[in-house]
Amino acid sequence: MITKVPGGPGKVRVTFSMPAAIWADTIHLAGDFNDWSEVATPLRLTEAGWTVTLDLPSGLSFQYRYLINGKDWHNDWQADRYAPNEFGGDNSVVEVPAFLEPASPNHIVSSNGQADKPEIVEFEAVLETPLLSYCIRSAVVVHQ
Repeated sequence: MITKVPGGPGKVRVTFSMPAAIWADTIHLAGDFNDWSEVATPLRLTEAGWTVTLDLPSGLSFQYRYLINGKDWHNDWQADRYAPNEFGGDNSVVEVPAFLEPASPNHIVSSNGQADKPEIVEFEAVLETPLLSYCIRSAVVVHQ
């Protein structure tokens, strides 16, 4: 499963996860983003499952697969799409969206025509169920 939230400028924070029920000693993520290294990106086992989070460039797509115990390749059955690979199978594909950048708070003018000194309040909410994971990150501009 993959979840995506805006990251730093030009980046998207993508979390890749597999269910905790998968019986494995190790799970690694291999893909275009790490030159298909079989060891560079290990997933960590938590109560919620196996996860790893990467900051990926926005506006691109990346092929990837999970390598379980160094020998068994698995797709992400909730990938954005799939692409054929040279071994006769398919790779999972994550589409990394280009999130819109918020307007600069320095250009905000109050109703009296004076430039405000706004405060940006950021918050994040995460809801996880056995089948789905939602993450909502937002920012609110508060004028004083």
